[in-house]
Amino acid sequence: MAKSEIDELSGMETTGHEWDGIRELNTPLPRWWLWTYYACIIWAAVYCVLYPAWPLVTSATKGVLGYSSRAEVAAEMVKAKAAQSQFLTKISAMSLGDIRKDQGLMQFAIAGGRSAFAVNCSQCHGTNGVGAKGYPNLNDDDWLWEGTLPEIYKTIAHGIRFEADENTRLSAMPAFGKDDILKPDQIDVVADFVLSLSGLPHDAAKAKQGQPLFVENCAPCHGPRGKGDRELGAALLNDAIWLYGKDKATIVDVISNARNSVMPAWQPRLDDATMKQLAIYVHALGGGE
Repeated sequence: MAKSEIDELSGMETTGHEWDGIRELNTPLPRWWLWTYYACIIWAAVYCVLYPAWPLVTSATKGVLGYSSRAEVAAEMVKAKAAQSQFLTKISAMSLGDIRKDQGLMQFAIAGGRSAFAVNCSQCHGTNGVGAKGYPNLNDDDWLWEGTLPEIYKTIAHGIRFEADENTRLSAMPAFGKDDILKPDQIDVVADFVLSLSGLPHDAAKAKQGQPLFVENCAPCHGPRGKGDRELGAALLNDAIWLYGKDKATIVDVISNARNSVMPAWQPRLDDATMKQLAIYVHALGGGE
């Protein structure tokens, strides 16, 4: 390392460091930078004294001011719940129809229902109720039972085929293939007839063969032209809305093995006000009747 000396071009003293013939000038830091640096050190020290800063084994230093962001959030939550309580009390005491007539209460219910739906329902029915294979789209007019506010509320409260609730929605489709009610060739022609009901591509000759089998085995619930029956929870088969799929292979599989999916009853888990908000939100998605 070379000795410090005065650089001929700048007239500034060097640090004595040299790399490949290049000497480093001993340029002092700007005063403003130094003072800013010192101020940051002082501010950090003061912060550590006033606020929680240093982690300990099971906690952290409390700070002289005793500030806690968690306590602040908890206080804000208490205020928010207090502000909401007046609305929730009204919702609990009022009928679904009366809630709809109150514009302010209606808006609050939809907002609350949207939040409750995101936490409890979106995992199956998707964001905004768009549904998925095996999980109904709640935005359309195709309801297994009914799409009125009271009926939506009943479905939410008691679920579908939920054995733990004695008031649950019940409907059971036989597994025509698995239970040997129909032979594979019979199921094949019934599937073509089902396709014909909604105008989907099908084998006309097979559909003709399948019609009497459909009338005998399926019409008691779905109707002779597949119009369904809401009292029984039997699906429409003559529209373009399909829960599991509209290809023939899927229809054959459903006829053969049945589909009796389960929706939990939310009454034991959610309070009445929350279920009402959910019913109003689902009804407002666009498919409510």
